[in-house]
Amino acid sequence: GGKRSELVHFEGYTSAAATRAKIVPDVREHGDSWFRSGDLLKRDSEGYFYFVDRIGDSFRWKGENVSTQEVEEVLARYPGVGLAVVYGVEVPGMEGRAGMAALELAGAVDIAGEDFYRHVGGLPVYARPVFLRVIEQVEMTGTFKVRKVELQRQGFDPGAIASTLYFRDEAAG
Repeated sequence: GGKRSELVHFEGYTSAAATRAKIVPDVREHGDSWFRSGDLLKRDSEGYFYFVDRIGDSFRWKGENVSTQEVEEVLARYPGVGLAVVYGVEVPGMEGRAGMAALELAGAVDIAGEDFYRHVGGLPVYARPVFLRVIEQVEMTGTFKVRKVELQRQGFDPGAIASTLYFRDEAAG
């Protein structure tokens, strides 16, 4: 049932194999195809789509690969969280990058509370963000990409960020 979208021809990449790898056949019905761009989009209340992130962004922590998209999805499902941006930050003396999330809130949320702690506890231990911060608005580029580089540069340095900084204390819960 839904309205069929306009057909678009994808010219492809210079490599035929790379082009074939991006086109997935028979997604909704036999004979159709889908171009897997690797972009994660967000649709607003007026029906406009905005670029949020690249699917596949990841970092290593505690010897494991952490998918930023998977962590962002879990955090964004918590009531009152409008948008979550997850990235890895360097911790002196530690191998890899610790998970950090910048949260744009859409309501009153107690991210230091037990409910949020339990919600995040649904993630594997290595994927749980070690640091959290609340930001007024996620900064986007002109092409609606999240500006993660600046967030990563600021890291968890209280002198570099104006917002309150939280850290996950597994021992204290």
